[in-house]
Amino acid sequence: MKLSVTLLVINDEVNIQKCLDSVKSIADEIIVAVDDRTTDKSLKVAKMFTSKVFLVPHHDNFHINKKKVNERATGDWVLQLDSDEIVTSELKKEIKDLLAGKSFGYDSWASPIKRLFGKKPKVLAAPATAYYLPRRNFFLGRYLSHAGQYPDPVIRLFQNGKASLPAKDVHEQMEVDGTTGWLRGELDHYATPDFGRYLSRENRYSSLTAGKLKKIGLKITLKNTLNYLFFKPLVTFLSLYFRYRGFLDGFPGFVFSLYSGFHHAFSYMKLWELYKNDKN
Repeated sequence: MKLSVTLLVINDEVNIQKCLDSVKSIADEIIVAVDDRTTDKSLKVAKMFTSKVFLVPHHDNFHINKKKVNERATGDWVLQLDSDEIVTSELKKEIKDLLAGKSFGYDSWASPIKRLFGKKPKVLAAPATAYYLPRRNFFLGRYLSHAGQYPDPVIRLFQNGKASLPAKDVHEQMEVDGTTGWLRGELDHYATPDFGRYLSRENRYSSLTAGKLKKIGLKITLKNTLNYLFFKPLVTFLSLYFRYRGFLDGFPGFVFSLYSGFHHAFSYMKLWELYKNDKN
């Protein structure tokens, strides 16, 4: 069984080399789509690892271009990555064993504590169509273990042609034509290692959310203003910080929980700007 590794990159020369370094030993094929708004050395770095590099026109919904690069894969299996993700040695071993037919992962996820007390997922006897991979999100100097940030499952490994992105939303999961399983090896995710990068991503995501709110017809009213500027931010913060124990991640857990709540406010204020611009 051959493995194609696919990824989309825009201005991420810092991470893409580490990403491709982590998979070059298991990939039979590496395909990289480079957003045409890229201004750094991402294109040059990608060409150090593969000749299958091509430019794609920019889309705010980057899943459109992720779908395009996945469709170019020729391997039996596809591992679709973000340029800020690193495949750990444990995950590489699991993928190798899967391709060799030695083991096929699990039917569900169970935390180490649950496994310790006997709640173990079932070992699969045959390969699933697609696999959820757990991610460790690095934020403000540490991996977040709480605040709803672990295991942060994403479907990234799948049989070619059996899963695809709907490309309607940046937070969507792949649609799978078949069964799903789990691997235990992790992806290390360096999307927001520092606060500046976090704010940059939040600026992009809140703009996308504002566009969605406008598309569904959400209006600027007193009720919606109170909901999006006060109630939703507060409920999100309390949920992540207390219910999902973000406080156990120290100061980074507090900041993540707080600004996850602010996402609603940022998006609503940008929605107000969209309507204002329509009138001008």
